[in-house]
Amino acid sequence: MKEERNTKNDFSEMVAKGQVASRGLNSGITVGIAKVILSPEDATRLQRGDILVTTMTTPDYSIAITKVAAIVTDEGGVTCHAAILSREVGIPCIIGTKNATKLVKDGEKLKVDSNEGVIYRRGGHNEENNLQEQ
Repeated sequence: MKEERNTKNDFSEMVAKGQVASRGLNSGITVGIAKVILSPEDATRLQRGDILVTTMTTPDYSIAITKVAAIVTDEGGVTCHAAILSREVGIPCIIGTKNATKLVKDGEKLKVDSNEGVIYRRGGHNEENNLQEQ
């Protein structure tokens, strides 16, 4: 008998790994829609509960960051803007992934594990993972 795999909630494909800057106030696992934002002007696209994926943040991102469920950056260390602000507002933050902005697709559903510093997408990534089409 062939076992069918439920891929709807199967976040088994690792997208990126970085350093944990903040675990946030939750269990360390956050799921949300990725928004790849490459400039502060684009931050207006962020909705409450989104996962901000960016190269790095600056003070220009501060208001938008209060909406997001988690932050993932390509660059930064434990004293960077994203790390400090995420600890202040109590949200998970993974920094220094080097290439998350290139690997994550805007609009896909991600799981951020802020215990291990790993970002996952659903296994067998394809267009079904893009929530904007669902």
